[in-house]
Amino acid sequence: MAKKAYSPKDVMGRKNQEIPWEGEWRESFGNIQYNELWFISGASASGKSSFVMQLARELTKYGRVLYGSYEEGVGDSFKKRIQRERMTEKQGRFRIITEDSFEDLMERLSKPKGPKFVIIDSFQESGLTYEQAVALREKFPRKGWIYISQEYKGAPMGKAAARLKYKAGVKIRVVGYKAYCQGRFSGDESKPYTIWEDGVIKSTNNV
Repeated sequence: MAKKAYSPKDVMGRKNQEIPWEGEWRESFGNIQYNELWFISGASASGKSSFVMQLARELTKYGRVLYGSYEEGVGDSFKKRIQRERMTEKQGRFRIITEDSFEDLMERLSKPKGPKFVIIDSFQESGLTYEQAVALREKFPRKGWIYISQEYKGAPMGKAAARLKYKAGVKIRVVGYKAYCQGRFSGDESKPYTIWEDGVIKSTNNV
């Protein structure tokens, strides 16, 4: 059976819920829907991991967050970010997984009272394929999916990650402890999100 074709009135009548954030988050990233697909990339030591944890903390204001720490696990560097961003304050709204497969995620997310946002860090280390990432979003269309990508020579590492970036509505690249929104929901493009002021100064001085 053919899928529904939408009329212009159908499109205009759809109510898309947006994250009601304010301040620097709205200024840098604009109006983003709860169930958007995010793609975040950046070179090593650019501030990407710190940004993702700051984003996770912000998103806990609007729903439960599941953080897939596939790349780092729960080692010392991850623990330090948990402490720095005071994530223990978000105990009831923040959970971490390190080894869930595609099938595990399908099972976990099918349970009642699941997370509103799912962070996969990183896409490469998760072992997910592009097709599986798409299948997860189609199975759980009301959740926000946030994929973190490794880079090679300034581009997402691997063809699957490159395809996923094109599909994402929110594209963010982290450079020198600043996060630049390149997606279609971006707000003021001249105002990147500052992750760490001292890191920005240090990066600028090293140029």
